[in-house]
Amino acid sequence: MSFLSKSTLLLLIVLCCTSFTSTEAYDALDPNGNITIKWDVMAWTPDGYVAVVTIYNYQQYRHIEAPGWSLGWTWAEHEVIWNMVGGLTTEQGDCSRFQGEIPYSCQKSPTVVDLLPGTPYNQQIANCCKGGVISSRVQDPSNAASSFQLAVGAAGTTNKTVRIPKNITLNTPGPGYTCGPAKIVRPTRFLSADKRRVTQALMTWNITCTYSQFLAHKAPTCCVSLSSFHNKTIAPCPTCSCGCRKNNPVSRGCVDPKSPHVPGPGQKNIITPLVQCTSHMCPIKIQWHLKLNYKHYWRVTITITNLNYHMNYTHWNLVVQHPNFDNLTQVVGSKYEALTSLSTTNDTAMLWGIKHYNDVLMQAGRYGKVHLELLFRKDKATFTSKKGWAFPRRIYFNGDSCVMPPPDAYPLVA
Repeated sequence: MSFLSKSTLLLLIVLCCTSFTSTEAYDALDPNGNITIKWDVMAWTPDGYVAVVTIYNYQQYRHIEAPGWSLGWTWAEHEVIWNMVGGLTTEQGDCSRFQGEIPYSCQKSPTVVDLLPGTPYNQQIANCCKGGVISSRVQDPSNAASSFQLAVGAAGTTNKTVRIPKNITLNTPGPGYTCGPAKIVRPTRFLSADKRRVTQALMTWNITCTYSQFLAHKAPTCCVSLSSFHNKTIAPCPTCSCGCRKNNPVSRGCVDPKSPHVPGPGQKNIITPLVQCTSHMCPIKIQWHLKLNYKHYWRVTITITNLNYHMNYTHWNLVVQHPNFDNLTQVVGSKYEALTSLSTTNDTAMLWGIKHYNDVLMQAGRYGKVHLELLFRKDKATFTSKKGWAFPRRIYFNGDSCVMPPPDAYPLVA
């Protein structure tokens, strides 16, 4: 180190910091996953254009749940919004410079949210009005997009004079996504309902947004506990997995489940969780239990417990990594899809609730649990109940990595 100059050391530090920052949003289980926001200019108007904006979720298992997305940007000049369909801006802004007809929004940096279900049909367009909820690509591809239409004024009226918005932000509903600059791409092509005619947008630009758990949450949001029929020892969620009771960055205090004043079911979908008092302080706890070891099969039960009094988790999902998913023979209590984006090896599975049965994980309390069972066929060449092989390598809940117990705490066979 004594031979390195100060400038060389400084360069190494800068390179290291740059490398860490660039990989924060990389997801090894879904390397190509992102949210793409597409602006399609459908018509020119005397002072601007009409565009359809669509938010496409190209992530395999990460979705946007209630209270939904909000999309923001900054106009390049003094553009205004004359009207909207399928969405609304949260503020109108100062329109005092206009006389006669007043624009729908004069905000320099507007924020748009989705309309709610039940919106009158004359205010809807395709893929709108779901309260900002967007499913993941695997879980429900038919609901993995959301759209709204807006008429922009005081803007360019040709491909050469139109000005592209800047500083795109996507909240879902909190932070977590980082959006790049808008890029002009080939105009989107549209196929008619009878598939006999193709039309296209007059102009299209895309914005790509990537997710980072570090930006989304100050601390982890879930933890994993491990147990087995052959060992009385339970590997609990590590202490302070999501925060400590005295200094908890995730929750404003906690609730004693034995207290006579446990919160009722009135408050839901609040960003800041109110969790049950535990040693780990996580809103979600996942229990992996090695239930039975047959001659040719072995069975696992998974229990997901909601310890958050502020949230019902609608359309929840789990992603589990385990080397034996090639031999999965039966799933009880959930739907299943193999995730093999990086290789042909089936070691990662996505599990989610069955519609109208257990697709909603209720808030903390009596009904705040979901139970699943997995039955695996034994492969004599690989199966062992020793050295923690029967336990998962990693578990995600709703796209966020959960804290695992340390390997030396696993309930092992003597």
